[in-house]
Amino acid sequence: MSSFKRQIHLGLFLQGAGHHASGWRHPDARSGSDNLGHLLEVTRLAEQAKFDLVFLADGLTSGKGHHPSTAARLEPLTRLGALSTVTRKIGLASTASTTYGDPFHLARAFASIDHLSNGRAAWNLVTTSYARTAANFGRNAHLDHADRYAVAEEFVDVVKGLWDSWEEDALPKNKETGVYYIPEKLHALNHNGHYFSVQGPLNIPRSPQGHPVVIQAGSSDRGQALAARTADVVFTAQQTLADAQAFYAGLKSQLAAHGRKADDIAIMPGFLPIIGRTKNEAQEKLDQLEHWTDAREVLPLLSERLGHDMSVFDLDGPLPDLPETEQLKSRQKLLIELARRENLTIRQLAQRVATSRGHHVLLGTAEEVADELQNWFENGAADGFNIMPAYFPGELINFTSQVIPILQERGLFRRDYEADTLRGHFGWSRVPSPYA
Repeated sequence: MSSFKRQIHLGLFLQGAGHHASGWRHPDARSGSDNLGHLLEVTRLAEQAKFDLVFLADGLTSGKGHHPSTAARLEPLTRLGALSTVTRKIGLASTASTTYGDPFHLARAFASIDHLSNGRAAWNLVTTSYARTAANFGRNAHLDHADRYAVAEEFVDVVKGLWDSWEEDALPKNKETGVYYIPEKLHALNHNGHYFSVQGPLNIPRSPQGHPVVIQAGSSDRGQALAARTADVVFTAQQTLADAQAFYAGLKSQLAAHGRKADDIAIMPGFLPIIGRTKNEAQEKLDQLEHWTDAREVLPLLSERLGHDMSVFDLDGPLPDLPETEQLKSRQKLLIELARRENLTIRQLAQRVATSRGHHVLLGTAEEVADELQNWFENGAADGFNIMPAYFPGELINFTSQVIPILQERGLFRRDYEADTLRGHFGWSRVPSPYA
């Protein structure tokens, strides 16, 4: 990593009309993830505010249990291609599954986006948690948690190997000599592993970043181990400063075993800020969103994240003891701890999930929001934050126009981009070719 002054990194989590399950009902909310014009508008707002990246999550199913804003959405890599043509600096990140994907296809797609964007692509590696996905891919059963991560470990190695297919100077395109490319500088992968057999080489030249940025979002023990070895950025959900500090220290401590330094990876918890002229006004904004939220309608969101059907229990009773799930292990643990710590009923916990799906909710004035970001950043809890506006574009505009100027005044966030690539925004160099 270069000697860049350490500053907060910001990602914008693009999700439909907003991250609150009732955000779409706000009078000022724009339509959702199937509206390209809306996505272009908010991405431009994020770039004007100098965010490091925008992030498109993805899912491979729809229906009951889905956030209203994600029930219908366009395929994310297609959207990144569109966004690459109308932006210049901001990073472009998308989810793609290792459980229901193909390494060659995925490597080719993200390398293409890196070329289209001149070095701004990022792959959010996920293993896909929900068992119902299997039926969409001709499978009788969904892999269990351990097997999903075993597949992911091999999958990411294949993808990175394919990204290294071409040497840096393999394409001289010399008109005088008639040499377009040098075959000896093109390398087949010849991978034969437990889960994948991929010959290669990739039929796309080495991309502007060397490798697109790799993001990992699993916070279970297996997820952290995978991130420590392979990821550049980690998205996580943490409810308290103490929990975030423990996660941050624990993950960073695993890097040395892989020959990596602490600043080789950026940890970015999700934050849902709701900003008011006073804290009471911010609370009133949240109260209005919750007024539009029917707990029974959002109960499937809670059931999905806990891995158990919560409709069979008393909504106004305490959360029962639940066995560990094969789905979102870390998110289940986080929500159970939240319910126990704050003595929440199932109804109240469902409302929390409807608001932020387990991410940190921050209510207050712009100054108070900036204070909390600074506190986490300066006290070993985060390298940056994935910002999750309750509704778009209003809460994004509030954040960019009110909070970011405070962070800039404090020297905690850039006033302008200093690099052209996403790796450059994080202060990282281009990934060198192993054949250099």
